[in-house]
Amino acid sequence: MKIQVRVHPRARRERVQRGDVWEVWVREAPEKGMANRRLVELVAEELGVPKTKIRIIRGAASRNKLLEVEDA
Repeated sequence: MKIQVRVHPRARRERVQRGDVWEVWVREAPEKGMANRRLVELVAEELGVPKTKIRIIRGAASRNKLLEVEDA
């Protein structure tokens, strides 16, 4: 499964909003991959899958990303 995501780093509150394009707010700054790691953790939590099953396939340095979730 592939999910398009728009990330909002340095947010006051963390949350996930599902839709055609998921909106994900993370507290971490977009430095040294911290925001990307937290994004993967939040999406994994939302879907109920291990974070090792999720990877960023496009947009690692952008706010707009494409994630791939492996079938469990």
